[in-house]
Amino acid sequence: MGSLKAILKNPDDLFPLLKLKIAARNAEKQIPPEPHWGFCYSMLHKVSRSFGLVIQQLGTELRDAVCIFYLVLRALDTVEDDTSIDSDVKVPILIAFHRHIYDNDWHFGCGTKEYKVLMDQFHHVSKAFLELGRNYQEAIEDITKRMGAGMAKFICKEVETIDDYDEYCHYVAGLVGLGLSKLFHASGKEDLATDELSNSMGLFLQKTNIIRDYLEDINEIPKSRMFWPRQIWSKYVNKLEDLKYEENSVKAVQCLNDMVTNALLHAEDCLQYMSALRDPPIFRFCAIPQVMAIGTLAMCYNNIEVFRGVVKMRRGLTAKVIDRTKTMADVYGAFFDFASMLESKVDKNDPNATKTLSRLEAVQKTCRESGNLTFWGVRADMAQP
Repeated sequence: MGSLKAILKNPDDLFPLLKLKIAARNAEKQIPPEPHWGFCYSMLHKVSRSFGLVIQQLGTELRDAVCIFYLVLRALDTVEDDTSIDSDVKVPILIAFHRHIYDNDWHFGCGTKEYKVLMDQFHHVSKAFLELGRNYQEAIEDITKRMGAGMAKFICKEVETIDDYDEYCHYVAGLVGLGLSKLFHASGKEDLATDELSNSMGLFLQKTNIIRDYLEDINEIPKSRMFWPRQIWSKYVNKLEDLKYEENSVKAVQCLNDMVTNALLHAEDCLQYMSALRDPPIFRFCAIPQVMAIGTLAMCYNNIEVFRGVVKMRRGLTAKVIDRTKTMADVYGAFFDFASMLESKVDKNDPNATKTLSRLEAVQKTCRESGNLTFWGVRADMAQP
């Protein structure tokens, strides 16, 4: 649960935190008894506690498919992220990964901590995958194949232009959006969303993570991971790693604001995607991460701490987001409030101020014109650390 100090500063966090703790315990009790399914759900909670909570709201059949989809892509991502693996070893594994998921004996030693356990015991994931309905299997295989090929492409290619950045984010996250839309459709609970809107759902989350994780990625050992596009950062510094040095603080914040402004391009598509969802559990599953993303962007914008440490919502505010995000009115309200908070942080002298304000106004306009707006008052919530 949140720290005592944080709860004392924000006493209204306590009830949502308690609800979150109870939900976490209930989720752990629902872990299936079969060893391979037990491994998959236990591993899901270890690699992403918040995802493990939200996924529990889905019906059993769809929940199983989404769980395996997530673990397969997390394993693929573990191979891509491990900078100690030589490219001539890594690339063939990425390209062939969609075939490995059908092999009960396949595993590959890489990653650290829980990710190493996932890779060493991947046969449990394969066994569970083979028990899914064929329509789910085909969707997971297709996305895994396309993602592996895309990741392999960028092992040998740097993110130079904004088009490269969008393409990379499409491979590692936009395809997740497409895959989830296919799984929702295969369950019979949703119409099939367009690829464009599905892609934006993934890109909004991925770009937020890339912005937030700058310092962790640039300090990666033995080799930095560099995802910020040269087309953006080269306007401010000579080398991407220069952004973390104190003497470049002004330029670093300007570059950061440029990156946040780029991410905001996808916000309206995300609102359109979510507004079309009919099934309440699927809606919450999709909406909670998107609300977290725009909240994280609001925290990161104009914040030098992105280059000094980790910037993220306190646990109590995360619990509030999970508790409050129930309807589209809640989502419109959260996006409007976070956009307003972000707007208040825009320095008129920032090189991208006009563009940033234009994108924020477009988000606010969409929320207002929906006629379906529940205000959150997030500025007061985020005023305390």
